[in-house]
Formats: sequence, C-alpha cells, structure tokens
Amino acid sequence: MHQGLIIINRLALPLLNLSRPAKRLVAMAMDVLLCVFTVWLALSLRLETWVVVQGAQWLAVGLSVALALPIFVSMGLYRAIFRYAGVAALTTVTKAVFIYGVAYSTLLAVLHLPGVPRTLGLLQPLLLLLTVGASRALGRYLLSGEYINRLQHQSVSKVLIYGAGSAGRQLASAMANDRSMRAVGFLDDDDRLHGQVLSGLCIYNPDDLAQWAARLEVSDVLLAMPSATRQRRNEILEQMRHAGVVVRTLPGLMDLAQGRVQVSDLLDLDIDDLLGRDSVPPNALLLGKNIRNKVVLVTGAGGSIGSELCRQIVRSGTAKLLLVDISEFALYTIHHELVKLLADEDQAQVRLLPLLASVRDEDRMREILQTWRPNTVYHAAAYKHVPLVEHNPAEGVKNNAFGTWTVARLALEAGVRDFVLISTDKAVRPTNIMGASKRLAEMTLQALAAAAAAQGASTRFAMVRFGNVLGSSGSVVPLFRKQIRANGPITLTHADITRYFMTIPEAAQLVIQAGAMASGGDVFVLDMGEPVRIIDLARRMVELSGLSVRDAANPAGDIAIEITGLRPGEKLYEELLIGGNPMLTKHPRIMKAHEEFLPLAALTARLQVLAQALDANDVPLVRTLLQDLVPGYQPDDKVVDWVHLAQADLPAFAPEASVKMVLVAKQ
Repeated sequence: MHQGLIIINRLALPLLNLSRPAKRLVAMAMDVLLCVFTVWLALSLRLETWVVVQGAQWLAVGLSVALALPIFVSMGLYRAIFRYAGVAALTTVTKAVFIYGVAYSTLLAVLHLPGVPRTLGLLQPLLLLLTVGASRALGRYLLSGEYINRLQHQSVSKVLIYGAGSAGRQLASAMANDRSMRAVGFLDDDDRLHGQVLSGLCIYNPDDLAQWAARLEVSDVLLAMPSATRQRRNEILEQMRHAGVVVRTLPGLMDLAQGRVQVSDLLDLDIDDLLGRDSVPPNALLLGKNIRNKVVLVTGAGGSIGSELCRQIVRSGTAKLLLVDISEFALYTIHHELVKLLADEDQAQVRLLPLLASVRDEDRMREILQTWRPNTVYHAAAYKHVPLVEHNPAEGVKNNAFGTWTVARLALEAGVRDFVLISTDKAVRPTNIMGASKRLAEMTLQALAAAAAAQGASTRFAMVRFGNVLGSSGSVVPLFRKQIRANGPITLTHADITRYFMTIPEAAQLVIQAGAMASGGDVFVLDMGEPVRIIDLARRMVELSGLSVRDAANPAGDIAIEITGLRPGEKLYEELLIGGNPMLTKHPRIMKAHEEFLPLAALTARLQVLAQALDANDVPLVRTLLQDLVPGYQPDDKVVDWVHLAQADLPAFAPEASVKMVLVAKQ
C-alpha cells in the first residue's frame, strides 16, 4: 500500500507544483489529445475496424479541436481547480460538450467530408463527454489526495454494529465518510436477517461474534439499540464479554430522533448498563411541585449531585435558582453550563445567582436566605470521601453535621417551605467519620422537624439516603477507567467489597421527588436495586474494553487487579436502613424509614460539647462523643487524623483547650 502511495505521489506532486498558467496549458493539451483520440475511436466504432486517420478525416480531427478549445475556454473549464472539481464542474463540462456537439454535428452534415460518416457528429461528442468528464474526475482523485483517504480508510479500525434497526442504519450512514473507523457488518438478534445485506453490509448472528470478530479483524462493537431495556442490554453485554472486542454505545433515543447521530457521539460503555434494572420515569407532578415557578437554593451546587440537581431544577421551570458553593471553580463551571443550557432550551426567564459561601458561615448564609427567602433548599454540600474525612475528622464533622445544622436553623428562621438533605447509606451503622457526621446531620433535621411541628412552623425537613452514584467524583468507575487506559493495574481495597449504585440523573430526580412527598422529619431511602461486587464491576469493565484480566487462571491477561486492603473507616458492605420494615410511598423507587433521634433540647446541649471538642481538635474525644450521639457508630481503633498524629510526635504539646474539653465532657 505504501509503495503505491509513493508512486502516485511522484506523479501528482510535479503537477501540483506547476504555476496556474502552466496547469491550464496541460489541461488544454490533454483536451486536444482527447479530441484526436475520440475522433479516431468514433471512426473505428462506426466503420467497425481499426482505422488509420487519413485524407479528409484529418479535417474532422482539426474541426473538433478548433471547435472544442474556444467553447471550453469560454465556458470556464480551465478556470476550475481540478483538485476541488465537483458536481458543478461536471455540469459545466456537460453543457460545454453539448454546445460543441451541436456545432460539430452541424458542420459535418454541411461539409460532407469524404470518408467521414455524418454519424461521427453524434458519436464523437458522446465519447468526448465521457473522456473529458473522466479526466476531470481522475484529476480530482489524484490531485486532491482522495486516493490516500480511500487507502487509509481500508486500514482504520473495523467495527460491527449491533442492531440493524433505524439507529444502526443511521450510524452506518454516518460512518460512511468517517476516517476513524469502518463498519464491516451488522449483528442482530432477528434470525430472519442473518445473511442478508443492509446498506452494503452483511448481517451476522451475534452468537458467532467471536468467530466473525477474528475473521473480519474487528476491534469494536457499537451498540446501536437505544430503545432496549437495561436488562436486555445487560444480557447482550454478558454475551459479548469474552469476544475480545471493545463495546461502545450510542447516545439516547431523543438524540437519534432529532437526527443528531454522529460517529463522534459514540461513547465508552456506560457502566450503568450493568446495573440490570431500568430507571423509573419521573413523576412530572412530583418533579415540579417544589420547583416550578419558585425560588430554589442548592448548596454544594458545583458537586456531582448538586450540579445534577441544578440541571434538573432548571429543566423543571424554576423562577430563580441560587447556586451556593465554597469552591470558586466549581461554582463558575456549573453556572457557565447552566447559562448555556438555558440558552439552548430558550428559558431566558430563569434567573441564576452564583453565590460564593461556606455553609458553616452563619452570617453569610443568613444574609443569602433572608435576602431571597427561597421556597425550597436542597442541601448537597458535604465532604464525602471516606478516607480523606477520616484523616481530617474535625473538618468533616464541622462541614457535614454543623454545616447542615447551621443552614437548617437559618432556613427555619427564613421561613423556607421545604428543606431536603442529601444523605448517604454510610450514615447507617457507620464505621467512619463521614458516615457518622451524615447521620448526625440527619438527626439535627429530625429534631428541628419535631420542634417546628410543635411550634406550628411551616418548614418541612426531609432527608434522602442513597448509595454510590456512577461517575461522581468519588466513584470507582472513573478511577477504573483511568487505570484501564493506563494498562493497569486496577486497585481494589478488598475482593468482597460490595456497593449500591445508581446513576447521577436518576438519583437527582428521585431526591427531588422524595422531597415533594415530605410531611416533616421524613427519612427517605432510595431503592438502589441489588448491590454490586466491585471486583465483578472491574472485571466487566476490563472485558468490555476488549481486554482480559490477568490472574492465576490467565497469567497472560492484559490488566491485573491488585488488592490493597481496606482503607481507614471503609466498610465491606453498605446498608440503607438502620431499623427494619420501611414504609412504601407512592413512588416505586422511594421508601420511608423509621429512625430514632434525640429531642432538640438534648441534641443542642450535646452539639455544644461536640463543637468545643472540634475546636480543640481533640479527635479521641470527638470520636467518643460521636459514639454517644450516633447509635451504631463503631470507629476503628486507630486515630488517623494527620494533625493528631503529628502532635503525638511532639511530647511537649498539650493544649489546655483539650484538657478543658475532657473535664467538660465528664460533667
């Protein structure tokens, strides 16, 4: 292939390097030769013998050249750039040859040249049209480098498209001019289609994928089944796991319906396809109840859940959205994205207000809440990375528990109608500071809700508890993808670790709907489906990337999985309920839990003691107080707070505040 490219380039480059006048002369010389050739060929065809041009026949040749060149010049055939010649140039050639043919046939009929049949005036222009048109097409092919593109197209990645329906046909059509990959066939479950040809491509049986992938040298399978249920997609993925191909998927059905399918839309396989269940369509009434035409505030607006809540809120028609975040970059990013989203969806009436603030800053949060008096608050601001919070426990408790306590009290003071806390399954029988701090945050809301109800206040407090979300900043999925791209190894803390998973959009929609069902003090629990073993998830990700896992059974595999050991505070299994017998709600994916809590007066007194321990960064005392406050909290034996560990190496360090805290705690 490369030798052929070198030869063609040697022929094409000298022509490309000529000046414009020289190129026109070459084109004119070529047309003169074509005139001579087509007159000879027409005479040979008409007389049914290979003739030698002689006598008056040379007059026919000269007449052809004398007519063709002036007509071609006047029609602008030599002004066109051959390498960019297209349909318009061929149309001009046709018009020019038609005019030439009329003039040529008329002159031959009038002159009666001996030895020249009059039918030459009909046959020769047709041959001239074919040869001149072919010369222009050949010039475009050679000079534009199209031959290189075609040869390169033969060497790109070969793919099979799973699904011979409309989505598959659209994808095949979009790939026709793509230079990054080439479709060599379809896969389809319908056995009536096997062996048939669609869009020039054969349709194969998916059961024979491994065979056809090897024979056709296929590297990828493109899943073009946007309307298939997640369960069906999961079955298909399981079928393809050991075929040694990379599996990619298309965007959603709406993108296909609107004709936006492009090869660039192909995505790495979404791991939510492996969850084995379909998300429930949101209830439009619940989705809009606390949002539509209202003022809404989201704390932690730049985080994984907070940003998706903002997207859902904007789409649900809020009047004003207050974006609160302590991170300048995160706030800028989500605000910029939402501005573009509003412009794309023509919702200029929605007002966005990006507000830099810490949820622990009582004065700043009071200022925000009193100024705009939102109808609904979604409190998503939290530190959620378990090992990081374990190493910085005081900051974790201050942000997660006391930040919630601050914002919730101020929301009650400002007359907020609905306050929804984004909680976590790690709050159930926690073994780490992050989980304990989130359970304490739940307890503060439960106590405030009971007090508010007793005082006749209108604020409704609710908590929504769920597990891991796929693709969030703390999720294992982005980490595994990064490790696979780097050829491994995949690092896993324990072979038996399991987690609940849900997609970010589904979680955000369910949070909004759960908040709309709140009556006050409710602890909602999302149905996360069956828990997933993380090692199984890692294996699927490797195999559906066209690779294999390297282990004792397959020492020649591509990606190894290394067990690193549980991190501080990490649990093998997560739970969603502290007690049993959850109540059903009118939404099939949302349940209501019954959880014990302390009355507001008792809780407030204990929070004051905890706050003093946090200010002194007395981590052992903080852990003791949390054990007393949060039922089921069982911390690890070791304290791993970085500051505490550093101070332990300094024998002279004995802060008076810490000693005072111990005395206060014992009283």
